[in-house]
Amino acid sequence: MAEKFKVKEEGKLLDFLFSNLTGWSKKTIKQRLKSATVAVNGQVTTKHDFRLNVDDVVEVGVVQKSSVQTVKTLEIIYQDKDLIAVNKPAGLLSVGTTTETKQHALALLRNQLSRGKNSVKLWPVHRLDRETSGVLLFATSKEMREKVMSKWNESEKVYLAIVQGLPKEQQGTIDQPLRLDEKEYRMHVGEHPHAKRAISHYVVKQTATHRALLEVKIETGRQHQIRAHMAWLGHSIIGDERYGKKVKPWAYTQVN
Repeated sequence: MAEKFKVKEEGKLLDFLFSNLTGWSKKTIKQRLKSATVAVNGQVTTKHDFRLNVDDVVEVGVVQKSSVQTVKTLEIIYQDKDLIAVNKPAGLLSVGTTTETKQHALALLRNQLSRGKNSVKLWPVHRLDRETSGVLLFATSKEMREKVMSKWNESEKVYLAIVQGLPKEQQGTIDQPLRLDEKEYRMHVGEHPHAKRAISHYVVKQTATHRALLEVKIETGRQHQIRAHMAWLGHSIIGDERYGKKVKPWAYTQVN
């Protein structure tokens, strides 16, 4: 059952959780928030900087009812004795967390491929954000995972994303460093002593009223890189609640 707290003064959600969830580590609190188990006035949010008003009701430990919860099998795109590629739907974690141990791609695929007591062993080669759909790659041995990861920088990663607004240029490059704010769990764009190099290339593939479909290729694989870069450009990804507005649909990812 979810714990309920009433807000007595305005502030940010993460600060409120730190103050009220005594005995919890900050890491666990952040994981709970990231795994969509926190709601404000009945609305689930994952935003660390969500603004709270007096008399708001914060619930911790809520269970979201969504179509993702009913997923039992994953679409296998490619499989051989060393590697398995699946199509991960949006809303599903790539691997488990301390608060989510069953409903994630790794667990689902293991169950899907295991027969009786012969449990299949799998190792994730990379991860996709919960909200991002696309190709997710697993290895059947630690050795193969290490081999693939050693060449990961040489692989071409192609992303398709629908963004708000119409970019002025049909193609372009965003060369802006990124820095993770661990308190707010979001990337800040721009020069900073702790910022890391990040480069994204985009091409406009299609346009519609106030929206555009972009093909994005990245030279670096920073956390939230495309999401943060697109927001910096002024065209946040549709459905990206953290860097943009809560609208659907989300994004699709391909790895070649």
